[in-house]
Formats: sequence, structure tokens, C-alpha cells
Amino acid sequence: MEIMLAFDDSRNARIALETVRRMFAALKPTVTLISVVEDIGSTTAGADDMFNEQFAAQKAAADAAAAELGAHGIEARVIIAEGDARKMILRATEERKPDLLVMARHSHQPDSRPLGFITKHLDAIVEEFDHMTFGSVSAFLARRAKCPILIVPTPAMPDDER
Repeated sequence: MEIMLAFDDSRNARIALETVRRMFAALKPTVTLISVVEDIGSTTAGADDMFNEQFAAQKAAADAAAAELGAHGIEARVIIAEGDARKMILRATEERKPDLLVMARHSHQPDSRPLGFITKHLDAIVEEFDHMTFGSVSAFLARRAKCPILIVPTPAMPDDER
């Protein structure tokens, strides 16, 4: 069984990773983690540095997630793509033809990381624009992917993690 997991190292993606491990470990699937680094949208040297940092961080997180699956006897590999997450994940499903695409449902709660308060406000603006143009990543893929999709719901964060 071939499973593709959309993974961005967010809280929700980590929940989806754990769900894949729990639900499918007995089937010994091959899991391909796809992590998409979106373009910063600027041509300045500072933007290049930000992109490179984001790329390195996402690659390290995806590699760690693959190693975690490997520790549980699940073969895993990593794809890092650059561009729009919707289009890159769709393209990967078209090229790799997984038996199942797994992704977390987007939550309106940002991760509790440094600068989370800024992320919360920016996320609300970006999300509104996304819904006006394409809809959410999961909704976009549900309409276009040719493979089955498992969208993992994510519970609310406990108060001590906010």
C-alpha cells in the first residue's frame, strides 16, 4: 500500500502522522511525506535567506517524521516541493499515484510557537484570501485528486498549549 502524507510540521500535520502510524502500521505501507515550501514572493536577498531557512527547517522536520515512521517499521521517504501547496500536492499524487492521500484538516488555531500571535492574525487574512480564490488545500484536493483522500480532523488545543 502506498500512502502519501501532506506534512508541514504543523501541529495538525503531526496529528495526521500519528494517525497514519496508528491506522496503517499493520499493513506495512510505504509512506511518502510531501512537504511544500511556498515561495516568499520577493526577490530580495533577505527573502532568499528566509526561503532557504524555511526549506531547511521543513526538510529536517519531514526527515525526522520519516525516521519516526521507520522506527515503527514503516518504510518512509520524503519529497520536498517548491510552490503552491495545492498544486504541488496534486502534481505529486498524479505522478506517484498513491493508494491514499492523507492530510490534516486546517484548523483556525496557529501552533503555539514563537510569534504565534502574529501568525494568528496573518493566518486569518491569508485564509480569507485563500477561500475567496481556491478554497482550502483539502477542499481543493478533494475536488481534483484522482486518489482517495483521508482528511484527519484535529481536536482543539488544550488551554495550556495556546
